[in-house]
Amino acid sequence: MTFEDFDLDNILLEAIKKQGYNTPTPIQEAAIPIMLERKDILAGAATGTGKTAAFVLPVLQYLLDEPKRSSRHPRVLILSPTRELAFQIHKVVNQLGSYGTFPSVIITGGFKQSQQADTLTRACDILVATPGRLAKLMEEEFVDLSHIEIVIIDEADRMLDMGQGPTVRALLESIPTDFQAGLFSATLSGKGIERFAEEILEEPDIIQVDAPNQKSAQIQQSVYLANDKAHKQALLANLVQDEACQSAIVFCNKKDKAIEVSEWLQSQNISAQVLHGDFIQAVRLEKLKKFKNQKIKVMVATDVAARGLDMLHITHVINYDIPYRGDIYIHRIGRTGRAQQVGIAINLVEHHDLKNIERIEYHLEQSLPVEKIAGLEPNFTLKDALKNVKKKKKTKKKSKKPKKVKTRKHTKKS
Repeated sequence: MTFEDFDLDNILLEAIKKQGYNTPTPIQEAAIPIMLERKDILAGAATGTGKTAAFVLPVLQYLLDEPKRSSRHPRVLILSPTRELAFQIHKVVNQLGSYGTFPSVIITGGFKQSQQADTLTRACDILVATPGRLAKLMEEEFVDLSHIEIVIIDEADRMLDMGQGPTVRALLESIPTDFQAGLFSATLSGKGIERFAEEILEEPDIIQVDAPNQKSAQIQQSVYLANDKAHKQALLANLVQDEACQSAIVFCNKKDKAIEVSEWLQSQNISAQVLHGDFIQAVRLEKLKKFKNQKIKVMVATDVAARGLDMLHITHVINYDIPYRGDIYIHRIGRTGRAQQVGIAINLVEHHDLKNIERIEYHLEQSLPVEKIAGLEPNFTLKDALKNVKKKKKTKKKSKKPKKVKTRKHTKKS
């Protein structure tokens, strides 16, 4: 199948060629026809599968098919759980709409509310927003959603994790007219997503292109065992200084650890910077710009950077800390191996990481290969270490704690 088979307008086909897209990805092949038929859709697709274009192209085609005189009231609402993802979506809107006129506005936290209110006075067909900031602007009557005809909710699973569900429901209830809706999520499993979809969608077509536990075929995953912190640091330095590593994201579970790892890399004369949720938006964007332009080789990040980053030059994702959940792992490693490029995902595993790596392998339904670096070999094997973990679990179950005997404390009154 080709993009021409979707019967898209020539200006969209030209923009697609300009971006170097050759053939539709599976999610694009499945979702675009459904949305062009004006049906509601519930779509499950892993990170890095081209799902943003899967909903942006039908949105742009609709605006071409149903033109209206310029108005400052948006006709399309695209909601994103995070600022980073909102900016990425807005970027794709501008790229794929570069040969036409599709006025768009982005509304997120991290900027002065008054400045964003001013942008809403301009002509706007497409509004890309995070729920919290949009809700605040609506409270102050800076936004009118009464003209919305299409609603897209991206990464719905992440929205629910962040507790944004009630805000999204309130926003959608303020839309007085019927609208076409698309809900995109990394996973469709779980009662939360099911209830969310039932409330928002009307008789949707349901597609699951890539199961959430599937790894990308272009991503080579591996485990490197570390004896302790010093050994883990030595492994990290060796990996990022390798010629094959052109650009890397190093993930840590907490902000303090990310700062510590970034400072340690800098002390080793390795080009690195840190990215976490406490930076204001202007600083985040500046850091991302440096990383994208390859002025910085290593970005040490918390999971604030796990979604919404779409940079084709990232060759390595290194989990300095192993994530607690399999879906977070999938989103992390999805930062590499994009657009048919080969990527490398590496997990640095100490003894305290064994439970987490076991969870991830269960989620992936496969064991990850263990690699070694000459001169930095570990003093234990993954197989033996996991056996010890299971033995400890069994002994804990066998040892029963003695029952506590309740004794009444006598007071002066009694």
